[in-house]
Amino acid sequence: MIAFVVGLLLLVGGYFFYGRLTESAIGTDPDRLTPAVALADGVDYVAMPTWRVYLIQLLNIAGLGPVFGPILGALWGPQVFFWVVLGCIFGGAVHDFLIGGMSIRNHGEGLPDLISRYLGNVTRHIATFFILLLMLLVGTVFVKGPALLLVDILPAETVGSWAGPAAVSWLESKTLGLSNWLWIVMVIIYVYYMLATLLPIDVLIGRFYPLFAAALLVMVTGLGIALLNGRIPMPDFTLANLHPKQLPAWPLIFITVSCGAVSGFHATQSPLMARCLKSEKHMRLVFYGAMISEGIIALVWASVAQGFYGGSEGLAKALADGGPGGVVHDTCFATMGHFGGALAVLGVVVLPITSGDTAFRVGRLMLADYFHLTQKRILNRYILVIPLFAISLSLNFVKFDIIWRYFGWANQTLAAVALWAGAVFLARRASRWWIAFIPAVFMTVVTTTYILVEEIGFGLAPRLGTSLGILVGLVAAAVFLLVRPKLPPDEDRPMAPVPTSEAERAADSIAS
Repeated sequence: MIAFVVGLLLLVGGYFFYGRLTESAIGTDPDRLTPAVALADGVDYVAMPTWRVYLIQLLNIAGLGPVFGPILGALWGPQVFFWVVLGCIFGGAVHDFLIGGMSIRNHGEGLPDLISRYLGNVTRHIATFFILLLMLLVGTVFVKGPALLLVDILPAETVGSWAGPAAVSWLESKTLGLSNWLWIVMVIIYVYYMLATLLPIDVLIGRFYPLFAAALLVMVTGLGIALLNGRIPMPDFTLANLHPKQLPAWPLIFITVSCGAVSGFHATQSPLMARCLKSEKHMRLVFYGAMISEGIIALVWASVAQGFYGGSEGLAKALADGGPGGVVHDTCFATMGHFGGALAVLGVVVLPITSGDTAFRVGRLMLADYFHLTQKRILNRYILVIPLFAISLSLNFVKFDIIWRYFGWANQTLAAVALWAGAVFLARRASRWWIAFIPAVFMTVVTTTYILVEEIGFGLAPRLGTSLGILVGLVAAAVFLLVRPKLPPDEDRPMAPVPTSEAERAADSIAS
């Protein structure tokens, strides 16, 4: 209990103290025009109320990661708290804040363009392909993942009971290995994703996310109360390796628990809200604050997973029987009853849905930026969106388990790259570059070590792989320190409003 409460206090304190330090490094200017105001296009550059932008940012970055990741990380016991709390304050929140700030200061640029600007133009083409692949994988998995949870809440026998046994039988029968009821739910999610990707950001995403946030609030509040009042016991704090399979925490825990600590996926999402924020004075709340909120979600689920099953052995058995989704179902319904449990599970369901839709939206914007295709005309959006969804749909028929096994590593590698870009951004401004430099070095060591020692990588001995990982991190740090004095100064790009007639002429010229 003490570890849980201390973790909560540290996360909240991190927002007020370290978040303010990060904010001062960027140097927010409330009088400076933001891209949402200066470049408003009614589609992606849309100024929205700050509370709405905050909720969208939170739901964008909080997929299944801050739920499933901490549940799996809880197999190592309460030591997972160290990574969630410290990683969130000094790594993840800084990472999200810097990318959001960099985007605002550069006309709302997306991650590939930011990487190109601060790490060199050669990296842009690689980064575009790499990130686009990640977005397709995230979007596709976040169709089937929430669909399975929804089918668990509303099974075919319940949905089809009103139409008789024949309807139930048809819903339960399988097509291409999946039940018809699951296919129906997946199609509904796909339709929503396509609409959310095509339509202006304030039409669906801006209007429905507050409702989704209500379900999320029920989930976090209900489980948090169950922890604090003792309905879910907390295990004793220990640094011993508690994983039933005796898997070492280093470096696995840093890859397993990404969202809620540090996640490269977030770097693709912050530019979306950089195009919707009305004033720079709210940057800390939206970018740093949303990550702190996700850290609290991760902390709650790590605690629930440990306490509900009485330790790592019980949790391992539950995961073997029903996976992380089964843990979500069991804990929510046991602590909040049938109605409250259903709402809580629904709160978990909205997390991947509200990340899947923006994953496809980021994919569209990346392609639009890469091909310099204006998005004010809906025809241009269709040109980019239809191929994206066609590829995503085809992935449902392919076993891409091997590719997905690399996702955790690729996600954290992207975080390291984004942090290095942030370090260059701050160094060129001669402003507290170490707040990005330190986590960038750490994540470089983690991701390098992981790919060297794991079976999906080079399979080296842990000691050798760790030594080489540290060496790579130190070399990267040395290169940065040597290059830093030679970096050209970085000045904020002017944000003068674009005249409507000129903007429309440019759009017509590109479209034709």
